Amino acid sequence: MRTLFAAQSDRPLFEWRWVERNADNIVTRFTEHVSLTATALGIGLVLSVGLAVLSLRWRWFYPVTLSAAGALYVIPSLGAFALLVPFTGLSFTTAVIPLATYTLLILVRNIVTGVQQVPTEVREAAIGLGFTRVNLLFRVELPLALPVVIAGLRVAAVTTIGLVTVTSMLGMGGLGFFIRQGIQTTTPNPTAIIVGIGLSILLAVLVDLLLWLSERALAPWTRKARG
Repeated sequence: MRTLFAAQSDRPLFEWRWVERNADNIVTRFTEHVSLTATALGIGLVLSVGLAVLSLRWRWFYPVTLSAAGALYVIPSLGAFALLVPFTGLSFTTAVIPLATYTLLILVRNIVTGVQQVPTEVREAAIGLGFTRVNLLFRVELPLALPVVIAGLRVAAVTTIGLVTVTSMLGMGGLGFFIRQGIQTTTPNPTAIIVGIGLSILLAVLVDLLLWLSERALAPWTRKARG
């Protein structure tokens, strides 16, 4: 990598002065990346819970949902953005819609799987205590399915953080702004590329760690089971 950039530019591989000069912009782009990721995950999670509830209520709806979510998942991100631009323009909404739809396949499958893995005797005990179907789902099944749900959320979060970099093509930026800037300038800027890639990886690791800690805090029985 050093040889490649050295052949095209007299710049060193990494310049701290460039980071200092662009500190405000780095914070802005990092915040934008977090905002896009959080919004997409939030919307995706809400939609996935709704679709999972319907899938658990009507079994025939589950394969239909997975097929539709799978079809959306395989659409290239740039293609999805291009399809939406005539309707929503180069906007935050245009970036969020495809990002949210990419989470559906992972989250719906994990939510349904998690609920289905709840032991039958637990369901029977709750019903014996007078739980309605809705109470059973939201007070017993979903809380017990939490470890599987969070596992899916971790995968969806890391995937979304990676995909957000592509929104730089819309002018939305995020950390992908620096990757694009470093590549497309007349003189390649390795520092910008390293900052964009490095902070994206750091964000993915931090979010994954936070979700893992959340699972341990919200589902302490899993620690006891593993111990």
